[in-house]
Amino acid sequence: MATKTKLKAGVLGATGMVGQRFVALLADHPWFELAAVAASPSSAGKPYAQAVTGRWALPQAVPAADAALTVGDAADVATVAAGVDFVFCAVDMAKDATARLEEDYARAETPVVSNNSAHRWTPDVPMMIPEINADHAQVIEAQRRRLATRRGFVAVKPNCSIQSYVPAIHPLLAYGPRRLAVATYQAISGAGKTFETWPEMVDNVIPFIKGEEEKSEQEPLKIWGRLEGDHIAPATAPAITAQCIRVPVSDGHLAAVFVAFDRKPGRDEILAAWQAYQGPPQALALPSAPTPFLRYLDDDARPQTRLDRDAGAGQAVTIGRLRPDAVFDWRFVALSHNTVRGAAGGAVLTAELLAAQGYLTAK
Repeated sequence: MATKTKLKAGVLGATGMVGQRFVALLADHPWFELAAVAASPSSAGKPYAQAVTGRWALPQAVPAADAALTVGDAADVATVAAGVDFVFCAVDMAKDATARLEEDYARAETPVVSNNSAHRWTPDVPMMIPEINADHAQVIEAQRRRLATRRGFVAVKPNCSIQSYVPAIHPLLAYGPRRLAVATYQAISGAGKTFETWPEMVDNVIPFIKGEEEKSEQEPLKIWGRLEGDHIAPATAPAITAQCIRVPVSDGHLAAVFVAFDRKPGRDEILAAWQAYQGPPQALALPSAPTPFLRYLDDDARPQTRLDRDAGAGQAVTIGRLRPDAVFDWRFVALSHNTVRGAAGGAVLTAELLAAQGYLTAK
C-alpha cells in the first residue's frame, strides 16, 4: 500500500456467520483495522459481543478488541460510512435490497468489497479471484463514472462453490479446456448453519442447493472474461455442467472435476502447471496470500475436508487424485475452505489486492 497507516474497515452483516469470519480475520490484520460493525436494527445499539451471544459460530472467541464495538444499523449509510475507509458486505437481505445498499455505500464514497451475489453480474463490477483476474479491477473506473463517484465502487467475490475447481483449471487454460463437469460436496456453513442449528443434516445428504448449480456453471465464465471498455465480457468456454450437494461437513467444499481439452496435456504437464502457478497476491506478498496457492497431494485419500481445509490458513486450494478419465480426458478432486477462501477470506484478499493496486485508500 502507499501508506503505512491502516485503512479503517467496516463489516456490514457483522453478526452472521460470514460477518463473524470477517471480524475474526480482521483481528490484528497488518493493513486493515476493524472500525465499525453493522447489522440489522434488531442488533443495532448493542455491544458486538452481546449481539452475537448464542450465535457465535467460530471456534475462537470474539476478538477482545472488537467485543465492545457498538453495532450500527447497516441501513444508516451516512453514519457507518463516516467512520470507515471501506466496508465488507455480508448482509442477509433480498438481492435487490442488497444491490441498492451496496451502491448507496459506493455513492457515499465508501468502497464495498462484497461477499454477496447481488452485483456479480453487473457488467462494470469486478468479480474477483485475486490470483486469476486481478486485471478486472480496471473496470472500476467505468463503474465510478456510472455512479458519479470519486473513490466509491463495488467489487465482489464469486460463489464459494467454484473456489476449488476454477483455480485448478486456470493454470491449464493454454491447453484449451472445452468441457467441464463438476460435482461439489458442500459444507453446511455455506448455508450459514452449524450442526447445532441444523440437526437435520446429521447423517444426511441433500442433493440440492437452490441456485448453486447455475452460479457454478456461469460465474467462472465472467472470471475468465475480458475487459472490453466499460464492462467485463464473459468468456464463451468451457462448457460447464455442475451438480451441487449438501453434505454433513462443518467447513470445506470438495469438488469432483472431469475435464476435456482441445489439446490434452500429459500428467506431468498438469502437475508442473499446478506447482508453478502463482498470481499477483503471491508476487505482491499480500498478507493473506497463501504460498503456494495450489497444493497437490499424492495420497489417494486426500484431500480430505477435515485434514486439508485449513491449508494456507484456509486460503489455499488442495488437489488430489489426478487420473485419466474414460469419457473426459482427466479427472481430479479439489478442496477449498468455503468460509475463508470461499467467503470472508477471499474478500479480505481481494481488498488487499485492491489496496495494493491503489483502489482502496484512506479518506
